[in-house]
Amino acid sequence: MNKPEHEFFPVTDVAFTVCPGDDPKITERILAKDPETGVATRILRYEPGADSTPMGVQKHDFWEEVYILEGSFTDLTLGRTFTAGMYACRPPGMPHGPWRTDEGVVTFEVRYPA
Repeated sequence: MNKPEHEFFPVTDVAFTVCPGDDPKITERILAKDPETGVATRILRYEPGADSTPMGVQKHDFWEEVYILEGSFTDLTLGRTFTAGMYACRPPGMPHGPWRTDEGVVTFEVRYPA
């Protein structure tokens, strides 16, 4: 199976839901997802003050591309802050995070199989 086909639509038609980890300050808007592989295109939102430390360092078995649309957040492992207009391309297994933000951040992400 693949992600579903969608013609242009307002992304605001898709509600934000709490991400795995159950922190209500970290939500996602899934725009398209393959239910078999779990790969997805989403908008991720960290509200001001969000901190993913309880989820620890993340590693995925898929590729992940991330573009920061608004705000900023800090990778606590790297001690670096990343801001709007920055981009990351992470191969499977690349460690990243945990993250914290004071002002909030919104990202656009595309995930696909290795």
